[in-house]
Amino acid sequence: MTDTIDDTPPPAPPAAAAHLHSTHPDLVKRLKRAEGHLRSVIAMIEAERSCLDIAQQMHAVERAICQAKRTLIQDHIDHCLDEAAGSIGRNQRETIEEFKAITKYL
Repeated sequence: MTDTIDDTPPPAPPAAAAHLHSTHPDLVKRLKRAEGHLRSVIAMIEAERSCLDIAQQMHAVERAICQAKRTLIQDHIDHCLDEAAGSIGRNQRETIEEFKAITKYL
């Protein structure tokens, strides 16, 4: 029996198809750019480049992906949390606004 790894992502639930925010096209561009940089890192390793050069490039890829994730999460919070909260009281609204503000430090 051979072990194979299925790296295909699971299918998205039907509701996810209509879940598009204005930042999504920019996120796709950022992630494609990071993908290109990651391919460069792999080529650098295969070409036996210096560990310092490789580490610097890996750090740049990591930061790009982290920033994309942060943008996605903040966008989700800004739009979806507001929509879910609807017309709640002022005290609850202040709590939500504080929560949204603190997530910028993630």
